[in-house]
Amino acid sequence: QVQLVEPGGGLVQPGGSLTLSCAASAFTLDYYAIGWFRQAPGKERELVAAISPTSRSTNYADSVKGRFTISRDNAKNAVYLQMNSLKSEDTAVYYCHAWSVSRNYWGQGTQVTVSS
Repeated sequence: QVQLVEPGGGLVQPGGSLTLSCAASAFTLDYYAIGWFRQAPGKERELVAAISPTSRSTNYADSVKGRFTISRDNAKNAVYLQMNSLKSEDTAVYYCHAWSVSRNYWGQGTQVTVSS
């Protein structure tokens, strides 16, 4: 079954760190750009970070620059989002999204809650 699986969410204290992972099943991520999106209650889904198929290019939302790092390991068919210095406003459901010219896939989402 073609899918993106995102383990790794959870509860973390403000100032803490968390790493999200996104693994592809039944397809290869090599030719896909990957983005991490998030959606907080009552808000629209927003792009947090994105990475090109070869990792040559990355982009970040202003709100996470300097705190979040997106990376990928094509050999493991996985993408990661390292989140540092977490704030309460980072609380949201985080989604992994893979897209190419002809196809795109969404993960099911994982909850990240930043709270003391």
